[in-house]
Amino acid sequence: MTAIKRRHLAGLAAGFTLAAAGTAHAAWPERPITLIVPWGAGGGTDATARIIGSLLEKELKQPVNVVNRTGGSGVVGHQAIASAAPDGYTIGMATVEIGMMHWQGLTALKGSSYTPIALVNADPAGLQVRADSSYKSAKDLVDAIKANPGKLKSSGTGQGGIWHLAIAGMLRSLSVDPAASPWVPSNGAAPGLQDLVAGGIEIVPCSLPEARSLIDAGKVRSLAVMDAKPAALYPNVPTLKAATGSDWTLAAWRGIVAPKGLPKDVSDRLLAALEKLHKSAEFNDFMKQRGFGVTWMPPVEFAAFMEKSSNDLGAVMKAVGIVK
Repeated sequence: MTAIKRRHLAGLAAGFTLAAAGTAHAAWPERPITLIVPWGAGGGTDATARIIGSLLEKELKQPVNVVNRTGGSGVVGHQAIASAAPDGYTIGMATVEIGMMHWQGLTALKGSSYTPIALVNADPAGLQVRADSSYKSAKDLVDAIKANPGKLKSSGTGQGGIWHLAIAGMLRSLSVDPAASPWVPSNGAAPGLQDLVAGGIEIVPCSLPEARSLIDAGKVRSLAVMDAKPAALYPNVPTLKAATGSDWTLAAWRGIVAPKGLPKDVSDRLLAALEKLHKSAEFNDFMKQRGFGVTWMPPVEFAAFMEKSSNDLGAVMKAVGIVK
């Protein structure tokens, strides 16, 4: 083979390689996708991820394997998402904790550590008391906390967890010392609510879906929801703004993200598939049956939302002295 012919063939090979690289993502996905969940099986995040994974399989014509990567208060799973190759074959469900963990010194990860795809769910905090409580409104409760600092205890998660920050932020927004309602750490909303019913504490500021069974059983009453609008689950529960004048809002949220640097064509395809399933009756019926809030924010809005969430949570965490 002559040198000229060899150079000609080499040029053709290089051209084919460049062409292939330019269209490498056009056929995405060509193999199974992994959807990482930073929390354990059986919880709300896991349930939401599994219905999304199931519907994505139908839309993308490839298996979507939901993998629970737990540990480190959410750090392990969130890190696994961030550390994966940005090729569209590993995505994950980021949660509100991504705006909290870096303030606690647990990780350097933030919302900006990912390629945001879409926010799909948000469950605002409610303000729950026992059904037979003498506090009939959120204003009554706040006034009592202010008048009797240290008397009315709250619970529903660990120290510095999302629901602790919910009530701390609420009190701070109303010029009440967050420490005026002492926080009793628990392993989640369920044990906190049981303690509420038993009379061990007076307040549980968890999401309405978590309190749903006890509200429906007539054992717990919700005084307000920390959102801009009433919840579809209990439309007669007033917003915190309507009940107290406070603009404070807080929700446990979930959204689909990918490793930073995901190619735009892959991101666009994934976004289109998510938007389609998010509008589907199957997804909405699933979420409604569980009382989960359905919301939607595409990439740019989702990124801004995560940044605001982080800043808001950081301000409250500084106020309660848990920023490291």
